[in-house]
Amino acid sequence: MGQKDIISKSILKRILLDMAVYLFQLELVDAELLSTEEQRIEDRRSDLVAKVTPVQGDPFILHLEIQNANEDQMPVRMLRYLADIHLAYPSYRVYQCLVYIGAKPLAMAAGLDSPQLHYRYEMIDMRDIDYHTLYDSQTPDALVLAILGDFGGDDPQDVVVRLLMKLRSLAGQDEGRLREYLQMLEVLADNRHLGINIQEAYDMLQIDIERLPSYQKGMEKGMEKGERLKALEVARELLALNFSLEQIAAITKLPLAEIQQQIKPT
Repeated sequence: MGQKDIISKSILKRILLDMAVYLFQLELVDAELLSTEEQRIEDRRSDLVAKVTPVQGDPFILHLEIQNANEDQMPVRMLRYLADIHLAYPSYRVYQCLVYIGAKPLAMAAGLDSPQLHYRYEMIDMRDIDYHTLYDSQTPDALVLAILGDFGGDDPQDVVVRLLMKLRSLAGQDEGRLREYLQMLEVLADNRHLGINIQEAYDMLQIDIERLPSYQKGMEKGMEKGERLKALEVARELLALNFSLEQIAAITKLPLAEIQQQIKPT
């Protein structure tokens, strides 16, 4: 897949345990990511599937779905994911969680009811999570998630500055690691329309953008060198994470018409 200047599923995989622990209070000690390549779902695969080991009890399958926008058919998709996972791993119990990170209010059901079926899965709206819960963590993966939480009465600019300061402290002298987390933070911040706050915090903290390039600057330079194919690849990954076409266009700097022509599913 190669490295990308964007939050990708490879990065999301790294925060699986933090999401499970901090959002769903699952006491886990280990997680082995499982392939979803064989799953159908009309070329839409579940985001994260792992065999996890709890502190107590038997290992089970954790399915964690990240949703960026409300979707009426989400419960049906989750049920189909569940069926596919059961077919692939029939001897394991499956625990399903959906994490909503969208900008609009959550408006999706957490299951299905019919005469034949009563189906439920766990669902968390990140705006219901006190950001302090994640900010107080000493892991950068969990800290980045705090940008999606409930700021309460705290000023958004102050919160962003505090997050950046702590990220820089946790990363230490590892500039590559810091750059990676800043990229993640920028894309997640877009879901809360905090991009300007991020840039102002960079200026305030004198973070060297040239040495720690933001995603936008990295993509602009890449596009100038003719790396449009890379931008399209990033756009496809964002689409798989349920970003809207308009958000994809804003992030990748690709024309909306080109995105619709090149990657919009039929």
